[in-house]
Amino acid sequence: MKVGIEDICFYTASYYLDLQVLAEVHQIDVEKFYAGIGQEQMSMAAPDEDIVTMAAAAALPVVEGQDKSAIRTLLFASESGIDQSKSAGVYVHRLLELDPACRVVELKQACYSATSAIQMACALVARQPQQKVLVIASDIARYDLDSSGEPTQGCGAVAMLISADPKIMEVEPVSGLYTEDVMDFWRPNYRGTALVDGKYSTKVYLKSLKHAWLDYQQQGGHAFSEFNYFCYHQPFTRMAQKAHSHLLKQVGASLSMAEAEAQIADTLSYNRSIGNSYTASIYIGLTSLLENAEHDLSGQRVGFFSYGSGCVAELFSGVVQPGYQAHLHKDYHQTLLARRQSVDYATYRRLYDYPNPVDGGEHAIAAETTGPFRLAAISQHKRIYEKTAS
Repeated sequence: MKVGIEDICFYTASYYLDLQVLAEVHQIDVEKFYAGIGQEQMSMAAPDEDIVTMAAAAALPVVEGQDKSAIRTLLFASESGIDQSKSAGVYVHRLLELDPACRVVELKQACYSATSAIQMACALVARQPQQKVLVIASDIARYDLDSSGEPTQGCGAVAMLISADPKIMEVEPVSGLYTEDVMDFWRPNYRGTALVDGKYSTKVYLKSLKHAWLDYQQQGGHAFSEFNYFCYHQPFTRMAQKAHSHLLKQVGASLSMAEAEAQIADTLSYNRSIGNSYTASIYIGLTSLLENAEHDLSGQRVGFFSYGSGCVAELFSGVVQPGYQAHLHKDYHQTLLARRQSVDYATYRRLYDYPNPVDGGEHAIAAETTGPFRLAAISQHKRIYEKTAS
């Protein structure tokens, strides 16, 4: 029995900042961003957008037309939690009008947890093939102003339906794993932005890739030559290029520069415009590959390296299924990216500095998002979500 991704769709916020604007403010060459880290734009959430509204918007095209009673589990992966107790997925469950007979839980381990959710979902489906699992990854990446991380901000969500009818991709069973207690990136409860040691985090990322690959081989995984493409976690797209170069050296592959680049190039397109979306980035990369490849990918094997700082990493594989093109949301995604509104630096600062009230009072939030759901208010410490007219 095959188990894997039946449907996949992503969503990103209504605004974006071109990094040319940031380069001008900091009086540096924009190529430091465009070429140096491989980023051109970063999505910016409107005040009435958050991980819940983006998650519900990403999942809406996936659940439309589905027998919702078959979706017995919703797994929500995020490191941008909005509550220390209640899962953000419960809000999404209501907005999507899913069946009450459904388990919902939130998972957290930096940028890795969406991969854990997929593996849990595959196990649930293998046990009860008539059921489906909705996996959603949604995050807003925020760093301190004037820090090295500032140009790597962004936001986005991706929703995947895991089932025994994997129209998009079969997820293969072997994984390579690696965990180590390190402090390369973290966000204490009292901070709204992450703390990060960028150079150290890159070093740990590459170390984790090496050990996850070695474990994958020990578990009986495929040889490097059996892979056609690779998707990496992309805190910035240049990181995926560094990672692939590192893996090529690890396995001793004798590929030309063009051949190596071809294995990852199409995975970078969407993230280059969206920026970092933490848990969602690797699977937005998968969507980018499926929708931007110039030829049919049916039967092609894709390797995935999922990394979450702190750190946990996993390397696994999937096989693209025949006829997958008929089940993509390419037009929706490209329209979504094209209709975002560019902002100037003053607007960027307004969005960045928008208050997050903690006094339990009445705080109505003006409508700005162009998406199907919005955060309408925070009232008596409660988040109030609603559908929009979009």
